[in-house]
Amino acid sequence: MKTTLIVTSLFFSLIMLWAAQGGGQETSRITVTGNEVNNRVVILQIMKAGKAYALQCNEGASACAQLKVGQYQMGELPKNFGMYDCKDVEVYTDASSDKRIKVGEYCLTEK
Repeated sequence: MKTTLIVTSLFFSLIMLWAAQGGGQETSRITVTGNEVNNRVVILQIMKAGKAYALQCNEGASACAQLKVGQYQMGELPKNFGMYDCKDVEVYTDASSDKRIKVGEYCLTEK
């Protein structure tokens, strides 16, 4: 009984760790083409696969950053994950190594 409890706890701990690190989500390359702050909302203009999108977050939120123009990686979170009630995404540095560094979490809207 004690062994089953330990194995079950370890299993759920690994699942929580996996989910906290992006859950194996697919990432896509994006280019931030501009940024602005309007009424305490950070708005990033991005291009993904030749289409224009906007990323928005609430200024002052812990995962909200006004990113510089450049290349990044973006991963879409599953429905009902993240801090926003929309298509929630995480943005990572565009490092060539396997180590991604999360730089922000945003609401993705199509332009």
